[in-house]
Amino acid sequence: MGGCFSKPKPVEVKIEVVIPEKERSKEEMSPNGKASPLVYKVNGTARHYHLEEHPIASNPYHNPKDVVEASVCHVKDLENGQMREVDLGCGKALLIKEAGEFYAMGHKCPHYGAPLVKGVLSKGRVRCPWHGACFNIGTGDIEDFPGLDSLPRFQVKIEKEKVYIRASKQALQTQRRTKMMAKCISLSNYNLSSTNVLIIGAGAAGLVCAETLRQEGFSDRIVMCTMDRHLPYDRPKLSKSMDSHPEQIALRPKEFFRTYDIEVLTEMQAAAVDIKNKTAVFKDGFKMEYNKLLIATGNTPKALSCKGKEVENVFNIRTPEDANRVVKLATSKNVVIVGASFLGMEVAAYLTERAHSVSVVELEEVPFKKFFGERVGRAVMKMFESHRVKFYMQTEVSELREQEGKLKEVVLKSGKVLRADVCVVGIGAVPATGFLKQSGINIDSKGFIVVNKMMQTNIPGVFAAGDAVTFPLALRNNKKVNVPHWQMAHMHGRIAALNMLAHGTEISTVPYLWTAMFGKSIRYAGHGEGFDDVVIQGDLDELKFVAFYTKSDEVVAVASMNYDPIVSKVAEVLAAGRAIRKRDVETGDMSWLTGKGS
Repeated sequence: MGGCFSKPKPVEVKIEVVIPEKERSKEEMSPNGKASPLVYKVNGTARHYHLEEHPIASNPYHNPKDVVEASVCHVKDLENGQMREVDLGCGKALLIKEAGEFYAMGHKCPHYGAPLVKGVLSKGRVRCPWHGACFNIGTGDIEDFPGLDSLPRFQVKIEKEKVYIRASKQALQTQRRTKMMAKCISLSNYNLSSTNVLIIGAGAAGLVCAETLRQEGFSDRIVMCTMDRHLPYDRPKLSKSMDSHPEQIALRPKEFFRTYDIEVLTEMQAAAVDIKNKTAVFKDGFKMEYNKLLIATGNTPKALSCKGKEVENVFNIRTPEDANRVVKLATSKNVVIVGASFLGMEVAAYLTERAHSVSVVELEEVPFKKFFGERVGRAVMKMFESHRVKFYMQTEVSELREQEGKLKEVVLKSGKVLRADVCVVGIGAVPATGFLKQSGINIDSKGFIVVNKMMQTNIPGVFAAGDAVTFPLALRNNKKVNVPHWQMAHMHGRIAALNMLAHGTEISTVPYLWTAMFGKSIRYAGHGEGFDDVVIQGDLDELKFVAFYTKSDEVVAVASMNYDPIVSKVAEVLAAGRAIRKRDVETGDMSWLTGKGS
């Protein structure tokens, strides 16, 4: 693969050390690669995208008026391992003391704005209390996900036993930093049918892969192809904030892709991959050559197979348009959700204040039984029932009845008939890998792409990431698992990119996920598949609890509600490779969190 891979040298940020101008410019400069207009065809129509040249951002430290310096505390005010949110007058920063040294950086997680002071500090990084993203305290760089941006870091100095922070006002206000670097060469004179890196799929895995390549100095062509009409967006929000428009949930603005020369081809569906000729073939007949390939196509929602499945107003939530349409049709109407999945339950929660009625149909006896266990599932079910949601459990849909072509009733196998103007189906998904069946790429019996710890398939130069793969999970003795979660897709994309550049990096992250319903969140870390017992601390009726999922005598996962930051703390323990024993959590003694337990 062509291009230059010059990687910026790490910069140590210590007390009384000013960040060198050379190193600052590497982080704050925007690439300005200039290219010819890109022309490609979709459905026979040529589309033109100009990769515009953008000015290099000025260094905020060059303008004294943009800099603030303030005394924030005495050196003895913080013990080692402590964090404090400090006010600099025009914004706040997170001050950290570890191993006798002070560090300062942004105080809010760039993902959803969680206060990092309530997170977990461990071995040179801070983990977000809400969704588990991790940031290096010396550089501010994001080291685990979700989220795309790093944190701004600020200069710390000591004078007469007082701690001072010097920071850019702009960085204090934005609380985020895009971790990009200047490219080595300009891009020009593309062969429009070929590319150096082709990414099929533009979700979190695909986008992080593209961004990581640019961060690491890769300067040749990158093309992302997506079936969607939109640039990459925050898909988990589709079921949690259903009236969001695409531009509101976009992961990056259009200008970002132009600035960093990442081409996104929309409404492009892959039809086949020819590994011999290193070519991807699309449904409209368009072909594109590649040097390295990432397959990150995600999954496809399962549809109902009952009588009447073709009637109008029956939806899978796959796009912003789907979610928006459901909200519009459900207002003051009767809604039936088929499947008490994460998506189904989040949609049910969102629609309760808008719809006339919301009913949930599910095969299991309680929601989330296989994932959270029966006791937690019943507590969640009770919360939904208190918000007027009706459950029809241990049954399924036998027929959808219509009136004038539109849904009118949902008939259950139990014989119950539910009035329904709108039906949302959330009964699971299958990997979107059908186009790979004749490719020679290894696919397992369930349709998942099999990869190793470096996200490599069995074909040299072909990588896969996200919901469509099974990979070795270090946490579970390298058992091949599928973890279809947002955080994991981010990490897959990063690992794939690093190994496209021959860095030899293996995946070792701890799965972390969350769900939000009625303004309450359940956090979860680990991999609890096959758990045989659940140890619960707290009060399920009050929805303030932590649940430890055990297999034999070992904790394999944890979930909590209104118990932050316990899940992030457990994630750090697991990330450090320390085992948590069942007896440790049964006693209620939390000393094992610091490594002092048995």
